[in-house]
Amino acid sequence: MARDFAITVYLYVFQLLFNFFKLFPQKKKTVFVASFGDNILFTLNELEKQMDEPVVILKTSSCRVNFNVLDNRTNLNFEPVNLLQWIQSIYHLATCDKLFVDNYFGFLASTNFKPNVQCIQLWHAAGAIKQFGLKDKSITTRSKNAYKRFNKVYGRFTHVTVGSEKMAAIFRQSFGISNDVIVRSGIPRSDFFFNNQKKRMIEQSLQSVYPAIKRKKVILYAPTYRDDELNKTDIVLEIQKLNEAFIDEYILFLRLHPAIKNDFSNNYNDFVYDVSNYTDINHLLVVTDILITDYSSIPFEFSLLERPMIFFAYDLEKYGETRGFWEDYETLVPGPVVRNTNDLIHAIQENKFDLQRVKDFASQWNQYSRGSSSKALINTLYTEEEQYRAVDQN
Repeated sequence: MARDFAITVYLYVFQLLFNFFKLFPQKKKTVFVASFGDNILFTLNELEKQMDEPVVILKTSSCRVNFNVLDNRTNLNFEPVNLLQWIQSIYHLATCDKLFVDNYFGFLASTNFKPNVQCIQLWHAAGAIKQFGLKDKSITTRSKNAYKRFNKVYGRFTHVTVGSEKMAAIFRQSFGISNDVIVRSGIPRSDFFFNNQKKRMIEQSLQSVYPAIKRKKVILYAPTYRDDELNKTDIVLEIQKLNEAFIDEYILFLRLHPAIKNDFSNNYNDFVYDVSNYTDINHLLVVTDILITDYSSIPFEFSLLERPMIFFAYDLEKYGETRGFWEDYETLVPGPVVRNTNDLIHAIQENKFDLQRVKDFASQWNQYSRGSSSKALINTLYTEEEQYRAVDQN
């Protein structure tokens, strides 16, 4: 109840400011609202290659991507704690003609945009294992007002980018949108995996930071954050056992949520490296030989590298009951599913990987992500629009 009341007050103030600024003249400018930021970064870079128009970047507190300050860019802190920049942000939202978002943003429920405004959803995941949006099981515990708000937010999307028909079907259910809203351009940040020169540069950069990569293979453990892990000091994965089994051949990268308060690398100096603060997960994937995860969306892009994955789903039944899966979990994921560390070690030692299954998974979920997704998206939204405008003027 208190949560819904706070949201209602926030949105009421937001709507007052938005409606006031909406009286100002609309300008030809693009606004990006960044929560994750990586898809936005690729889209932004391609936009600035092709077009010369003002860009405004509104960063939330969760965004770790560094957007460089350039002549044609405005960078603002999109948080109420920074009141002046928050108000400036609302002005730009009310007067833009294109808006890109990369997450669910409740403020969209209070934005009655002018008719020509395009709102493009650059969703932060290339695929989906767990259910979200209108299919999220937790939605049943929310109020009727909250449910109406969710629908208003999803109703603002004029375009939703996808990398596959599988994800298009999921978005239609999760957001309650029509097929006409889907843009089959591919996922912008996936372009990175098709740029061999860039991948080599990243690999060399990481080798300079972590020289052990040159001598040993890399296991990356990147689990999904769970709501009950706030301020935990340990993880279920038994690092001591992994250390004993693999220290001669592998090193272990840990990418954990900041809420987990433990420096595991202190106890395993030559084996464990905490990379939780490394900004770009895709860079880490380039040097990863085996990925260990669970219900995360990371496998959808890692599959483009056609390397082994293990799914450490120690709480599979519980997680499935609380969050829900789009398909049968063990059928969907392209790697062995294990419930404990001993089975995980055995899967690696016995090489229980089917790389053809990984390739098939990549083809299904990255159907439209073939190395030029950013360009395809900008062409669809900007270049073609300019061509139509030129025809109309003639």
